[in-house]
Amino acid sequence: QGHFSLNAPNRFQVGDDFYREWIREDFPRMILVTFQHPTPYFDDSYAVNSVNLGPYGDAILQELIPEVEKRYRILAEPYARVLSGGSTGGWESLALQIFHPDFFGGTWSYCPDPVTFTDVEGINIYEDVNAFYKQHEWRRVPTANTREVTGEVRLTSRQRNHFELVNGTKGRSGQQLDIWSAVYGPINDDGYFKPLFDKRTGEIDAEVAEYWRANYDLLHYLRQNWAEVGPKLVDKLHVYTGTMDNFYLNNSTRELEQWMKTTENPHYEGVFMYGGGQGHCFSGPVTRAERLREMAQFIMRKKPDDATTPWWNY
Repeated sequence: QGHFSLNAPNRFQVGDDFYREWIREDFPRMILVTFQHPTPYFDDSYAVNSVNLGPYGDAILQELIPEVEKRYRILAEPYARVLSGGSTGGWESLALQIFHPDFFGGTWSYCPDPVTFTDVEGINIYEDVNAFYKQHEWRRVPTANTREVTGEVRLTSRQRNHFELVNGTKGRSGQQLDIWSAVYGPINDDGYFKPLFDKRTGEIDAEVAEYWRANYDLLHYLRQNWAEVGPKLVDKLHVYTGTMDNFYLNNSTRELEQWMKTTENPHYEGVFMYGGGQGHCFSGPVTRAERLREMAQFIMRKKPDDATTPWWNY
């Protein structure tokens, strides 16, 4: 999954290397589907239910996917539904798998947006009091928002948010921090979303931060529900990111990885791979075709003993 585009899924293009692999007789017969779900705030809904955007999660799971599986020759079984995506799509693919472990059979999530909100492009929404600055003893240091892979700061949080504010008031900039507030936040008295922080001053609203945590923080959700969802997620989580992700997304991914190493009943660490010195959006060392073959092999390993797929497995 990813941002809105009229291009074919997985950047499919006649004549390229991926196309030549796809048409081989020995390539697994798979159907690739990209969800397109733009909203008034962004080109993507994040594939979850939101009080501001609407029930996109329900629409995708209860209407769109069943309709696709009805129209095409698809194995309409959880073990055969696997997810993938990068950046926004990385978060979506991971969230869909975590929130709906019985519906999907596995995910390959690349450079996902913050999986916990201790580092939202530099902002720790639970501990920082201001989204624009860090307080270190007597020093007030600007919060970095974006960097080059060399470590050089490209934008500060204040610069990024003032840029968004110029593009549209009340969260209508069509930019990244505004859509996170629209998806994750509660409704405000004026009918728009209640912002996490003041776009002009950076002051964080702690109540809104708690709303984000309670409803969309993936690490928090896993901590609270591991006894129930943990057994259903074993073997299903594959996460990739660069160690120098331009938006610091590797930091929250590391936090998720470290927590998963401590899980019990079941103990499951997931699969985490980091591209040394790589920026946004590292997806591993394999080609697109090789990744699909990997997914196909994974599906076959999970196939029930009584399932027959002679037309699919070559």
